[in-house]
Amino acid sequence: MPSSCSIVLTTALLVIGGFGFSSDQAVSSARSAAYQSMQRKIAHLEQNAARQQPDTAPTEITDDEANAYLNEGGVKLPKGVSQVHLSAQPGTIDGVAKVDFDAITQSKRSANPLLGIFSGVHDVRVVAQAGGTGGTGTVKAQSVFLDGIEVPQMALEFFAERYITPKYPGVGVNSSFRLPLRIDTVAIEDGKARLAQK
Repeated sequence: MPSSCSIVLTTALLVIGGFGFSSDQAVSSARSAAYQSMQRKIAHLEQNAARQQPDTAPTEITDDEANAYLNEGGVKLPKGVSQVHLSAQPGTIDGVAKVDFDAITQSKRSANPLLGIFSGVHDVRVVAQAGGTGGTGTVKAQSVFLDGIEVPQMALEFFAERYITPKYPGVGVNSSFRLPLRIDTVAIEDGKARLAQK
């Protein structure tokens, strides 16, 4: 994923792929039904991964479940990122979030004019190809918008190299990473992701 916007989508695949999951049932009773459903699916993925021969039947995670988990404390969002909303279409994740760039950059300024747009709080939208095969997840940003205005790819790459990748190695405009919990494939479909373990 791209810059800080890439964090939004990285977070997406983090949720869809299973990073940072916590299946702690004790704190979930006050959370939404979608959150609790997501929590049960995470517990299933964890238990299935522990088997000698995991069940290969896919686990489906809906947009509502992923969004509830992201916004109700299931995943610790990166500093400066809030109000995340994801929607899935075939092979694509469309993610929006409120991003405080000053929190991400820790108020470090750059003389590079391309980086000047990355300050203050903005509504960020990222559209990315996403999926997983052979135990590897990939996210490739197609377009990124700040307050409805498309950000040039070059500016995103500069921002990612300076502020994102040093904090989150492997996260950039395009990201590939090993999927956890023996997840072999992630298929992004209309309104859901299908995770198959192997």
